[in-house]
Amino acid sequence: MAQSPAHRFGQMIGELLEAAIAPLLFTFADQHGLYLDQKEPRQCRTGRKCTWIDLGGNSHDLDFVLERGGQKDRVGTPVAFIETAWRRYTKHSRNKVQEIQGAILPLTQKFEALQPFKGAILAGVFTKGALDQLRSLGFSVVYISYESIVAAFKKLRIQADYDEGTTDQDFSAKVQSLMQLTPAQRNRLKKAIIEKHRPEINQFLEQLSIAVTRRIDAILVLVLHGAHHEAPGILDAISFIQSYEDNSRPKPVNRYEIQVRYSNGDSIVGTFHSKNDAIQFLHGQEMHAHPQK
Repeated sequence: MAQSPAHRFGQMIGELLEAAIAPLLFTFADQHGLYLDQKEPRQCRTGRKCTWIDLGGNSHDLDFVLERGGQKDRVGTPVAFIETAWRRYTKHSRNKVQEIQGAILPLTQKFEALQPFKGAILAGVFTKGALDQLRSLGFSVVYISYESIVAAFKKLRIQADYDEGTTDQDFSAKVQSLMQLTPAQRNRLKKAIIEKHRPEINQFLEQLSIAVTRRIDAILVLVLHGAHHEAPGILDAISFIQSYEDNSRPKPVNRYEIQVRYSNGDSIVGTFHSKNDAIQFLHGQEMHAHPQK
């Protein structure tokens, strides 16, 4: 079935928003030694989609994922999941927010031990309730208003404003105006989209930076039946567990509880019944934490 010009125009605005954000994330990835996964061909997967799988085996197509250790031919471990979205009407904003939650939250649950950053850059018409809902779930959110989008397009002499009374003929003219832009004009439009909201975007990138550069402050190891040991780093915690003489105890060790405290206030807790599992957990934290100073 042919796509309506109204739907196509909205889709094109969403694509422009995504394209406007991509260079900022590419620069960020280069600065922090990360790989930016997005919608493009990649040797380690089939197709163009940026698809990730949750614990239940369900696939989720995302806009951007920042990976540590990733390459074109090798999937790394995710440190950030970021979605962009455009919606024109209030009635659609809540559904889109729930869609974003449904894609990202199962993935952060899968990678819970790494506590990846959750981000959303939204444009158009989103209710305060919809934005607050995302923030309450730990998302960092940038909101670019509908008026800002219209003003950005106006700089290129494109009338982007529309409502439910706009005709297909008008939408077709808007689509044609976008399709006729030169590469240089498209770049001007992408810059204009984010220009007015640069402070919010910079704050978003700062929050992202804090998340991916966090360092371990301390590791608290509690061996239940009693004594606990606070280690200053991963290797100290591993050494403590390896040397702990649990076999000489009248009662066997019930479990190891480990709390990794990070410089940005994050805290990751793991509970393990075997020494080997506890050590494997700590090796995982060592691999994906930013190096200690």
